[in-house]
Amino acid sequence: MDETVLDVLAGRLSAAMGKPWQVRDGMAKGPGAIGVVLRDDHSSSPSHLDLDFVLDVDRPGDTTISDCAVGYGATTEEAVARAVQVWLDTTGSAILELLTQDGSFAGHFGPGHPDGFPGWHAIHGGIIGWGTGDDHDAVQRWAVQHVLLPHLAPALKGTFERDELIGVKAFFGGGEGGETAEIRVNGDYHEAGSRALADLDWPRPSRGVSYARTFVLLVHPESKP
Repeated sequence: MDETVLDVLAGRLSAAMGKPWQVRDGMAKGPGAIGVVLRDDHSSSPSHLDLDFVLDVDRPGDTTISDCAVGYGATTEEAVARAVQVWLDTTGSAILELLTQDGSFAGHFGPGHPDGFPGWHAIHGGIIGWGTGDDHDAVQRWAVQHVLLPHLAPALKGTFERDELIGVKAFFGGGEGGETAEIRVNGDYHEAGSRALADLDWPRPSRGVSYARTFVLLVHPESKP
């Protein structure tokens, strides 16, 4: 299955970048020094993928951006393909924008932008959503119309374990009596950030369910060149 996941990753990344990716050395390897590594799954689901995008495979320690994604489908193959696309549309879009720097994959917010993360240059990846019922896209629409970073910054600032390349994933939504609000920083659950997300006034559908997911890459603080 690992080889299948890497094949899907290489194909989707080749199409997105317009440059060839291939599976070699146990990873999806792109142009230059970039690659994506499939880590050991921390869940029991075959459609749950733990992915490391490594900007320099010779220096993985400080150039790795970690995240996970879950897909769904009638078969394991369909679920894996969906998980890869979810990751590419959110996390991948922010990282590819870091590489291209032309606004074609994601948006940029400077350190002083009111919609950004104070003191940091932020690259905001795509916002995707899914759900059921008449309000299936309610949380996604809310996320498009309301900025998250200024509300999350007080809970996140000062908690980072490295000085740059901080990946922040937001996954939230629910309905019919239950909800989820999860912030992960560099792949790890962030309790204070998750509480801050849960406190926001995004929709809670009374029928059906609605979820949204997005990813922000904090590139470097204002003092960095």
